[in-house]
Amino acid sequence: MDVKELHSLHAQEADSVEQLYRSYRSLAFSIAYRMLGTVSDAEDAVQDLFADMVGRNLDDVRHIKAYIAKWMTNRCLNVLQSSRRTRETYFGEWLPEPIVEQGEQPDQVAERVDSLSYAYMVMLERMTPMERAVFLLREVFEYEYEEIADTVGKSTSNCRKILSRAKEHAREYSPTASQDTDARRTLVSKFVTAFQQYDLEALLSLLSEDVRLTSDGGGRVHAAMRPIIGRSRVLRLLTSPKAFVALRSWDLSFTMVNTSMNMVYREQGVVKAVCCCELTAEQDRISNVYVIFNPDKLDHI
Repeated sequence: MDVKELHSLHAQEADSVEQLYRSYRSLAFSIAYRMLGTVSDAEDAVQDLFADMVGRNLDDVRHIKAYIAKWMTNRCLNVLQSSRRTRETYFGEWLPEPIVEQGEQPDQVAERVDSLSYAYMVMLERMTPMERAVFLLREVFEYEYEEIADTVGKSTSNCRKILSRAKEHAREYSPTASQDTDARRTLVSKFVTAFQQYDLEALLSLLSEDVRLTSDGGGRVHAAMRPIIGRSRVLRLLTSPKAFVALRSWDLSFTMVNTSMNMVYREQGVVKAVCCCELTAEQDRISNVYVIFNPDKLDHI
């Protein structure tokens, strides 16, 4: 083969991978983001996947979707295993990176929308990497146990046991808690108004008795080291004249974050915080408030 033929072959391979990239990037990203909880790491994994395909003989790959899911899942398992110590020593509470919708998103796929909600992403953090992989492949992407077993290198019976353990972590999650309904938008809007005005009575009527407030500054921005639990404690924090002073001064916009309307705070156009609310199953009160301050988790917005 001469140089010209070799260049032609490489060009054909690149075109083929480019076509696969356009067809399956959304699937690859949706797996990676749910597995890793970080946008930047998910995008890196997607780039690595398709870069790995260049020059690789894919003629024997009968089901490219299954190939991509297996490659991506195992790549993410390796990332999670290697980053476990980093997350264990993370300064304060570790929260997933939010996705702010701005037109067409890389995660727009046909799978269940509620599995991209912020509350769902937080719930996934309670699982081990293997539990997370099996749970997502079964519950979100609807893979058969045989396919899951082949993907993660476990027996089907073992995968069933892993899924059972994973579901224990998901027991408290309610799919209705983050659905973007008119009732939810009204409640969240009232919460923001009450927060801005230090309105104790209004906040009292909006928060559940066991509400939790979790903030993530990552050691870069001042934030509570542990979740604030219970309505009385959360109320004291939200109405304290010394707390969240900067947050109240920043420009607020209601924005679709992880498929639901939440709040993005900016200072001179720079995103300084994202606040996500989770409602009770009845959607009549707020059960969780998540505030992400860490700039490393906001620079992609």
